[in-house]
Amino acid sequence: MFHPRRTLTALLLPLVAGLALTAVPAQSAHAASTLTNSGFESDSSGAATPTGWSESGNTAASYTESGGHSGSYRLTHYAASAYKVETYQSLTGLTNGAYRLTAWVRSGGGQNSAYLALRNCGGAEQRTDLPVSAAGWIHLVVPVNVTTGRCTVGVVSDANAGNWINVDDLTFAAGSATGVAVKGADISSLAKSEAYGGTYRTSSGTAGDALTILRSAGMNYARLKVWVNPADGYNNKARVLAMAKRIKAQGMKLLVDFHYSDTWADPGTQTKPAAWSGHTYSQLRTDVYNHTYDVLNALKAQGTTADMVQIGNEINAGLLWDEGSTSNWTQLVGLLNSGYSAAKAVSSSTAVALHIANGGDEAGTRWWFDNAVANGARFDVIGLSYYGYWHGSLADFQTTLDDAAARYGKPVYVAETAYPFRLDSEDALTNIIDTTGELVAGYPATTAGQAAWLRDVMNIVEAVPNGRGLGVFYWEATWTAVAGNGWDPTDASSGNGWENQALFGYDDRALPAMTWFGHR
Repeated sequence: MFHPRRTLTALLLPLVAGLALTAVPAQSAHAASTLTNSGFESDSSGAATPTGWSESGNTAASYTESGGHSGSYRLTHYAASAYKVETYQSLTGLTNGAYRLTAWVRSGGGQNSAYLALRNCGGAEQRTDLPVSAAGWIHLVVPVNVTTGRCTVGVVSDANAGNWINVDDLTFAAGSATGVAVKGADISSLAKSEAYGGTYRTSSGTAGDALTILRSAGMNYARLKVWVNPADGYNNKARVLAMAKRIKAQGMKLLVDFHYSDTWADPGTQTKPAAWSGHTYSQLRTDVYNHTYDVLNALKAQGTTADMVQIGNEINAGLLWDEGSTSNWTQLVGLLNSGYSAAKAVSSSTAVALHIANGGDEAGTRWWFDNAVANGARFDVIGLSYYGYWHGSLADFQTTLDDAAARYGKPVYVAETAYPFRLDSEDALTNIIDTTGELVAGYPATTAGQAAWLRDVMNIVEAVPNGRGLGVFYWEATWTAVAGNGWDPTDASSGNGWENQALFGYDDRALPAMTWFGHR
């Protein structure tokens, strides 16, 4: 990610706890271990109560209608006035163990809450909220551990007038799912922020170490970019080594993001480090190997071995231009494999990722990785940047993520995502996202909107088939507006256009979105 992000547009073609529903009538649970009428195909359009299902609350708001995800019909919750309704089905005769509920969903948004629920299973109720996705179906999963031989599957809405959801093609079957493994954030700005007087507080206002606050919220992985010789002396090898000690002391894992530049590298800029300027392609391969090995070996030597590395940052158009551009895949892959070899020479257990932007572009992602694979690129993991205000809908994002995981047989993760909790700037620099017209429909620029965004992105990653959804890194969680900590390493007065998307507010307090690191 880099500062003048708007240029990328041209370059890259909610029931809450305690909800008082009408009392659920007593019913005989289905003596079955699978759902009845899971696709709502046993009913015609307008069926008031789907076959095999029960309802409570404002039951007129729950019905079937045409337009299913895969078949002819779907479940809909809708009413012209405010409503609360649950459509549910109870299962008995279950063998105790781990289960997964899956469903395809759509939502126009605006509800107080709308979610899939698993309850009466022997432990705490498990919920997954429906993301706002009017244009496309989204696949969700809800894991649960059954200990009583029974479980109730519920679709729940606490909605305002005119709000709607669609649900279809549910499954309930044995299968483990424990949430995403990676709940991380890029904190590359932290050291410089602290040096210039930046402070961080808990949600209640107690000052503390930002890493401790993030770790207490559930964050388990930190991402650090490394530049070769940046003008401000930050995000270089020495700074990464120092921050790595702090990260590992918190019990977190470490991702090192190699930019192979002295400044920001992204789809629109992949400038060689000054020290490598004029080097031949052969020399550049050696440069990549030596730099990668040097940083990672130093980390290993101090007892903070990197758990994952990115060979390049948002390399849609390659890296180390011009020699490593996508106009010459043989050379690009040669450079990438030099980085891979160096990382594995230091630690064979370090996962190596290739990272591109535009996470909602299935065709572009296929094009890039098809070419990389065809030319012999070696990698363990696929990373995608996904910013919903630039990179397509949540449905597009899920399609791309699921396709990449299946097509290349690799784990996938979100290398970068972020969302604003307000639009105004705290410093003199206009924010990257600063108007309502730039926002994703259904996700306001509020602390609740930001939290919903991170929640829904994490839920989509969790639903990647075959357990290949590795996790999510929130981008620059600690980059608050601190004088001197601007975007340009050559200009201390350059300002920050991203402070309204950090996970700490303008009062330096931890924001609600951070709590999603502790989810499942």
